[in-house]
Amino acid sequence: MSETANVEPSITEEERADHAAQSDGVAQAGRRRRPWRVRLAVLACTAWLAFVVLHRLLSNRFYWWGPFDVIPPLAFALIPLALIAVAQLARPVRWRLTAAPVLALVLGLSCSGLNFSTLWYTPPSAPSDAIKLVTWNTQYWDQDLQPGGPHTTDGFYAFLRGLDADVYLLQEYAHVDMTKTHWAQARGIDQAARLRAEFPGYEVVIEGRNVTLSRLPVVGHRWLDTTTWLPDDLKPVPDALRDRPLFYSSQTQVTDIRVNGKTVSFYNSHLFQPPQRLMRLQNGPEGSMFEVDRLNFEMRRASYEAIRKDVADNPHRIVLGGDLNTSAAMGIKSMIPDRLVDQSHALPSLYPASWPSGKRVWRLDWLFTTSNVAVSRYDLLDSKGFSDHSVQRVTLWPR
Repeated sequence: MSETANVEPSITEEERADHAAQSDGVAQAGRRRRPWRVRLAVLACTAWLAFVVLHRLLSNRFYWWGPFDVIPPLAFALIPLALIAVAQLARPVRWRLTAAPVLALVLGLSCSGLNFSTLWYTPPSAPSDAIKLVTWNTQYWDQDLQPGGPHTTDGFYAFLRGLDADVYLLQEYAHVDMTKTHWAQARGIDQAARLRAEFPGYEVVIEGRNVTLSRLPVVGHRWLDTTTWLPDDLKPVPDALRDRPLFYSSQTQVTDIRVNGKTVSFYNSHLFQPPQRLMRLQNGPEGSMFEVDRLNFEMRRASYEAIRKDVADNPHRIVLGGDLNTSAAMGIKSMIPDRLVDQSHALPSLYPASWPSGKRVWRLDWLFTTSNVAVSRYDLLDSKGFSDHSVQRVTLWPR
């Protein structure tokens, strides 16, 4: 019995050691077969999380981050959802790794442009005295720049009239000559007489590249000076714009209109494009890609500062509409005054997008109001080839 007792443990230990060696060999072979999948999954999940964190920290703080602002907002929802599936390929660490895209989804969901509130929001019913508002970036007015033409001047005005709005906030009242250098490209036009002929009974207000048409009484108007908020070296109007300085110094027109016995201030805005030259590695005669991106960055921030200051001092009801060249993914959207309400919940789309018209990947055109302005209907309409921007059509009234 004692000899058997002494021999059995040694045999058991050898068997266990041999089994452990075999298991270790299988594990090592598995690691040799699968390391690239695990490593790629870890890299993809952690890299996207790092990007989202950096984006939340750097967007609207540094101009050189601008190219990342133009990522389609929906990517902030779709990419982490895809990475959750990718994380399952990394079996040894899949549960820990899944936390990375889940956290990225949580951090980035507000950048995704998804309009969840449309699922439960019910707009109020419009009273009989509600008005119809149209706000639209015309893409250089009546120029035929979109495929599928010809798009004629007569057709352009017929399209505008067909929208049948009480108030129009229109942007890019200008023509463009792409053969010129940067500042000289946007050319002033004079179609005031044509506007009055096409819209009898409307008041016509033109300032810079913005036009407001109103069937209702206009009691005042002004333009907001962006240059007040620019760095000193960017304040002077470029020489090429000396004969049309508002093309540079103002991006927002404010028109006070009497609506149902109340004064409503309509802010007609068209902001500069986001910095993107660094992404394209494109210099130009107007300056290096760094200079151009810095200018666009500073001009956009200054435009929002001008709006914020004016809104803070304005005692009236407010409607802000136009091409803000701002997507849900951009940190600069946080500069919209807290007093204003985003009316996206009145849109019937889960992912509302306005540019480019037809494909609609980005939402660049927005509508904000003070809480004492109600919206019962809000639609993004196809511009029928007259612009690359969708038309915003809204039914609203002052409370």
